[in-house]
Amino acid sequence: MATGAASCVEYRDPKRWLWSFSLLVPASAAIGPSLYLAGVGPWALWITTVFYYCIAPLIDSALGEDRNNPPEEAVAGLEADPYYRYLTYALVPMLWAAFTLAAWFYVHTSLPWYGVVGLILLTGSVGGFCINVGHELGHKRSTLERWLARIILAPTGYGHFYIEHNRGHHRDVATPEDPASSRMGESIFRFVVREMPGAFWRAWTLEADRLTRRGKPAWTLENEIVIPLMITVGYWTALAGWLGWRVVPFLVLAAFWANFQLTSANYVEHYGLLRTKLEDGRYELCQPHHSWNSNHVFSNLALFHLQRHSDHHAHPARRYQALRHFEELPQLPNGYFGMFLLAYVPPLWYRIMDRRLIQAVGGDVTLINFQPGTRERLMAKYGLGSC
Repeated sequence: MATGAASCVEYRDPKRWLWSFSLLVPASAAIGPSLYLAGVGPWALWITTVFYYCIAPLIDSALGEDRNNPPEEAVAGLEADPYYRYLTYALVPMLWAAFTLAAWFYVHTSLPWYGVVGLILLTGSVGGFCINVGHELGHKRSTLERWLARIILAPTGYGHFYIEHNRGHHRDVATPEDPASSRMGESIFRFVVREMPGAFWRAWTLEADRLTRRGKPAWTLENEIVIPLMITVGYWTALAGWLGWRVVPFLVLAAFWANFQLTSANYVEHYGLLRTKLEDGRYELCQPHHSWNSNHVFSNLALFHLQRHSDHHAHPARRYQALRHFEELPQLPNGYFGMFLLAYVPPLWYRIMDRRLIQAVGGDVTLINFQPGTRERLMAKYGLGSC
């Protein structure tokens, strides 16, 4: 329950208890290994991956969208309710435990190659949820939540995301300068080559510049990339000491798949959308229409409303339970799990999303972020006039 102080409006979140569904995420990671140990076979390790990429999109389609918003008068009380924060706090040790147990399972079982691949994808999905929780926590102002963000990003070695996303992506989003904003005509496989290294170097540059202004070197414990990196190195070293060094290649591959889930999210969240450049050389302020939105029920519950991305970019500190739907925004045809799978098949992605992009910008090519070298071809293909 939340009560708005200004109008004393009592509001009960209809999804309040459904948010506890998020705690099932680490629990789902145990399904495959448990079935394998029960004698089902190595294919059991693929169950969770198949569910998220094949079954979850069908559930999203069946359940449809939730476009309801909390009344603005109730938002302050809704955000102050500690229940929602406790769910994100609880996931930090649970996801660490799931990632650790997956590493133990890998070392202590003799799996065929397809079982190893299934376990890597399963563990990487756990790591992907780590990044999602880190995203929610990292935007908050409290010291506790920011430290939890650093800790939950550590298993996959993506601690720089805390800096890169908040101070880089949110500044440059939906511009050609942003390595984390995909462009029309750019496949996800070209995007990842630009996004992963670009995100790290932008984070490092941001921190190095900040420290230089304070007269300090980049390599210092005050560098907010160094501490999460030390946590990662310490954690992986401890696992190697406990389980043996053969666990290290498994950790690297699982971490890559986890980080590729973030790449997948970045790819679908701003595909082809462009902020207008002003006469002074700066870009207009980020508006809700500079992000793709999705209100699909199942995946939003699993991802803490990450898919209400338009409101998130307009109001980054707003907590997940209070994020809103806006009418007349670029809308995705499915939740992120379905869109990820679509992105992995570029011809299908272009067929569905390019025309949706053109419709979202009203056919105005000045509002489209084109992949370099594709502009004229795509304009001719879709009958777009020159600007």
